[in-house]
Amino acid sequence: MLNNQLDRAAQLSVQALRWGGVLGLAAVLAACGKGGAPGAGGPGQAMPVPVVQVQPADLELTYEYPAQVSGIREVEIRARVSGILEKRLFSEGGRVKAGQSLYKLDDAPYQTALTRALADENAAKVRLAQAERDYKRVQPLIESKAVSQAEADAAQSAFEVAKADLSVASARVKEARLNVQYARVESPVSGFASRSLKSEGSLVSGPSELLTTVTQVDQVYVNFGWPEQDHNNLKSGVQEGRIQVPRDGLLVEVLGADGKPTALKSRLSFQDVRVNPGTGTVDARALLANAKDALNPGQFVRLRISGASQKGAVLLPQRAVIENPMGGKIVMTVSAENKVEPRPVQVAQWAGSQWVVNSGLAAGDKVITDGFMKAPPGTPVQPVDAAAPAQAPAAKTEAAPKAAAEQPAPAAKQ
Repeated sequence: MLNNQLDRAAQLSVQALRWGGVLGLAAVLAACGKGGAPGAGGPGQAMPVPVVQVQPADLELTYEYPAQVSGIREVEIRARVSGILEKRLFSEGGRVKAGQSLYKLDDAPYQTALTRALADENAAKVRLAQAERDYKRVQPLIESKAVSQAEADAAQSAFEVAKADLSVASARVKEARLNVQYARVESPVSGFASRSLKSEGSLVSGPSELLTTVTQVDQVYVNFGWPEQDHNNLKSGVQEGRIQVPRDGLLVEVLGADGKPTALKSRLSFQDVRVNPGTGTVDARALLANAKDALNPGQFVRLRISGASQKGAVLLPQRAVIENPMGGKIVMTVSAENKVEPRPVQVAQWAGSQWVVNSGLAAGDKVITDGFMKAPPGTPVQPVDAAAPAQAPAAKTEAAPKAAAEQPAPAAKQ
């Protein structure tokens, strides 16, 4: 019996701490308003309070984030051989095609090496032909034992060595031809060339030196960071069945300067499974067609992500949601006996000027929107319908207001 009483006392103490901050502030404000505040009920009368009635509705979820454009391929152009750079064959910043020569190195040493390799190959062919004749000449003599076995083996070995020498000579010819070909530095992709980092007459030591870059821009990536909280809310909503996502993925649209969607749109193509510890976001991107070169690599744009929908979403004015001093958020509701009753809630994101509430409220609940700090929990009140703000057509989450959402709601500062 004594243990049960101690447990009950402990629970009451925790509850008192949880609501102590809110109730204390409410008591102070209520005391300040005893001088006959306008609209307050007289002695023995319930004070009228504005309320909104919870009405769940389907809601389209949208998110807006800043993003940066990058080319689908950004290729470093390097020479495979060393030499003096004789000529640049492209316009800096201009369009180049796959296979187009961008630089010409001095190929005279490589042409000379190719000539020498060809000569060595011809000599190897002659030696092979001679060794083959000697070997064939010895074959009939072996059967009649006109030559010794050692002489026969020597003829066969000379023939095999001559064939190997020809293979080596042919490989050197191929290498020399490649060096001559590599003296012309070509672009492996079509795109736009950057500025040249080497000028004519410079010595290029080989692949270690970067000459320029070519960026393929007919398709581009838009890379953005998905805030961890938004990502987790969406993921948990899908797992719990509250949120539906299209099978082909979320729609990603690039917004114009006026904030309206442009024709540049695609589906979300990648999202990392890890959270970036430096930014607290999940790296994600979409692949967009960029046929008219509307987007440039490195450009900053703003994206809108849509397609997800939440069934039976509950929307509340932001001023009706109070920051709980003990953590989380609460709202003040009016019970069936017309008394103020605090209720803890879980919120997801903003929908225009409203909060999207995930749990804690049911259809028909009456939530106080203003003046609730003058009506502590348990106070009799008279609910009055409040003029609810226009409901946003879509829940929009932005990176900038996220920090503001973590601050106490303005209503909690009254």
